[in-house]
Amino acid sequence: MGNILSSYLCPHPPIIINEIGKGREKKVKDTLESLNLVAKDIKEKSPTTIIVISPHGPVFRDAIAINYQKTLSGDLRNFGCSEVSNIKENNIKLVDKILNKSKSRDINTVKLDKESTRMYRNITLDLDHGVQVPLHFIDQEYNNYKLVHITYGLLGSEELYNFGRAIKNAVKETDERVVIIASGDLSHKLTEDGPYGYDPSGPKFDRLLTNFIKNKKYEEIINLDKNLAKKAGECGLNSINIMLGALDGYETVPTVLSYEGTFGVGYAVAKFDIKGENNKSLLEKINSEAKEKMKRLRDDEDSYVKLARKSLEYFIKKGKRINLDNEIPEEMIEKKAGTFVSIKKNGNLRGCIGTILPTKKNIANEIIDNAIKAGTEDPRFYSIQENELKNLVYSVDILGKPEKVNSIDDLDINRYGVIVTSGRKRGLLLPNLEGVNSVKEQLNIVLRKANISPNEDYTIERFEVIRHN
Repeated sequence: MGNILSSYLCPHPPIIINEIGKGREKKVKDTLESLNLVAKDIKEKSPTTIIVISPHGPVFRDAIAINYQKTLSGDLRNFGCSEVSNIKENNIKLVDKILNKSKSRDINTVKLDKESTRMYRNITLDLDHGVQVPLHFIDQEYNNYKLVHITYGLLGSEELYNFGRAIKNAVKETDERVVIIASGDLSHKLTEDGPYGYDPSGPKFDRLLTNFIKNKKYEEIINLDKNLAKKAGECGLNSINIMLGALDGYETVPTVLSYEGTFGVGYAVAKFDIKGENNKSLLEKINSEAKEKMKRLRDDEDSYVKLARKSLEYFIKKGKRINLDNEIPEEMIEKKAGTFVSIKKNGNLRGCIGTILPTKKNIANEIIDNAIKAGTEDPRFYSIQENELKNLVYSVDILGKPEKVNSIDDLDINRYGVIVTSGRKRGLLLPNLEGVNSVKEQLNIVLRKANISPNEDYTIERFEVIRHN
């Protein structure tokens, strides 16, 4: 029976490699020393396979990608150093078992091979720097192993944890001795002079995460505020969630070996020693809490949100429009208005379509049409599938009448949405959206949506909304 020997959290900045940093790497000496300790620890354990979970391979919104090439290779030429390279044998047998275990848990995976490069645009099968940087240090001490290269998807933390458990079960059905690397940097927004600027969420996120690791508070990591993580600009949390799932049921001893934010980005190195199995699983509790949270959301839905959800669910399951029932409030039958229906999955947009002005005889029919279109016709996404319905969160915006403005001083990102028009080109952006922090940013986004150059002549309209969520 196979076993997971230990797991590690490793950062992946190419600058810490001497050939790229050219001396600058010395500014993060604690990180270098910790990665060298990780390499020595792995040498001592002598794994037959190393699994690396990276943020920087092909990332899918709804699936986890696993490289299926027999030989895995890549270099760091994108960072000016093609001579730093890796060639490893892929553990295809283990990959097949991971794919099968994932399928049995209803987790979407993508098998990346040459056919994938024809199916998806801009897909590369090369090892990304999220894999290569940690392996650069490991290989200096130990290189007698096969590799599994996984790129996390934009799934919920519960699903990522569940995928980690699939990895554990797959390993157990082999004779492999496995080490897992969760590759990821923490916040990229620690300092004003850093490459991504400063956000107070950055230091807060890093402090919380490193403390949770130190104190073995894995459930708190799974439940970390996703908005906080997004504002912090991190790329390691999803890797960690998968790794923790692979450790589910093991007795672990976590140690944060180092943390540095010298370059404005958080570099944490941690190891998770395994002391045997304890048969204590978080998975059932995590899944139960997720279901309870969704139940509360469904119970709190008002008539607008409920109609949007039921309209899409009925269309996906039955292939036709839902009929209006007697429970629809009079105001939705008697009034007309433009409406937008937004759908999110795991905190990420899954579809959004609407009308600026009313096109149907009432608000109820406007919602039905836009809910179906948001789920099946938004060109940014493929059509929502039936197995996704239970995980979707809806909001409905009822638009007020647009009014022209003569100055951007009349705009307010929280109160007003904005419409820009130039000839036949037109774009709309709803108010009070996450990630839109200024009127200037609001205008830039809506102009891009409308394909209008800032140098063109265009008109601006504003509108208020009543948001139901």
